Amino acid sequence: MGQCLNLYDRKNGNKYCGGTCVKDGTQSNGRQRYQCKSCHRKQQTLYSYDAYQKRGSGIRSTARILNISPTTLLSRIVQIVHTISRPTVITQSTYKVDEIKSFIRRKSEHIWIAYVLDRKSKQVVSYNIGPRTNATLNVVLKTLHLSDTKRGHTDRLKNYRSLIVTKIHRTSLYGTNHIEQHNLTIRTHLKRLARKTIYFSRNAVILSAILKIYFWR
Repeated sequence: MGQCLNLYDRKNGNKYCGGTCVKDGTQSNGRQRYQCKSCHRKQQTLYSYDAYQKRGSGIRSTARILNISPTTLLSRIVQIVHTISRPTVITQSTYKVDEIKSFIRRKSEHIWIAYVLDRKSKQVVSYNIGPRTNATLNVVLKTLHLSDTKRGHTDRLKNYRSLIVTKIHRTSLYGTNHIEQHNLTIRTHLKRLARKTIYFSRNAVILSAILKIYFWR
């Protein structure tokens, strides 16, 4: 038995709710689990994964923590981006290409994030933002041509037919599974890209900078 450290207080410090904990079975990893008789929350005496101690911060909240202005923080983000280099592209590999739809400043101003994903390493090797046009797609598709790609998987967007060599182009039903899942991961990690959110990008330069840090940092 022992004192209860409830879930809310665990995020803010070692404050106990004052209840008594009793044994309540074990976790899948074999560790003893306890339940508080007062608040009925279940917990362990030792946590190996401490993600609950960390929380994501937006631009303004990060600026407050660092005691600098949001403008200064944004300029430093852009400076950091200049130090990040593009990853090495592996030749004779299989790549997947897709686009994510987002917006800048208002929902009527659509913007697309096109990127190339290495099928084996799951590494994003190229990306570009802009309208859903051949010019935007061509920037990322250069990766396929320069790396002597074995195969390039895309969805059935008609633009790809004229931009990718027929002998390497694939549009099979399950060919884009990995990159579609990666789209969901990106939207989950970057709140500004979530479909329904109060967070959004006000500037294409900052959006590109955030993506570069996320993909290659």
